[in-house]
Amino acid sequence: MEYMKLLALVAATVLSGAAVLPTRTLTAQEVVKPRPAPKGAWTLIGTTVANYSVDHDSILVKGRHDNFRKIMFRVDEAPLNMHRLLVTYDNGEPDEIPVLQKIKKGGESREIDLRGAGTRSIRRIDFWYDTRGQSRDRAEVTVFGKK
Repeated sequence: MEYMKLLALVAATVLSGAAVLPTRTLTAQEVVKPRPAPKGAWTLIGTTVANYSVDHDSILVKGRHDNFRKIMFRVDEAPLNMHRLLVTYDNGEPDEIPVLQKIKKGGESREIDLRGAGTRSIRRIDFWYDTRGQSRDRAEVTVFGKK
């Protein structure tokens, strides 16, 4: 009988035009294709969510609009401790960048200069962080690039 009630509820929702859409699940390895932007403008590269613990995420960058000179992180929902950053370029060369930084909720990292000054394409961005000692909330971490 419960099945019939559930089926009736779903049918009524669909027929009324109301939409029940699943929320987007962010994964530890997000694949993104940056969109073209004018030189000097910040472009969204990707977003992920940091849990209340030490975490490592990767953003795989695909496409032809990935030759950035700088990157920056914005943190929303909770503060974040950034520990380590590793940018890997299309030729496979890694670039370990010191970033030990505490970023407040609603705050941004410093502008991080990349080697190659916009002439090298980014394949992947790996970063390690935690929210310990800050709050039990999950921080939303958004990465931007500038050409």
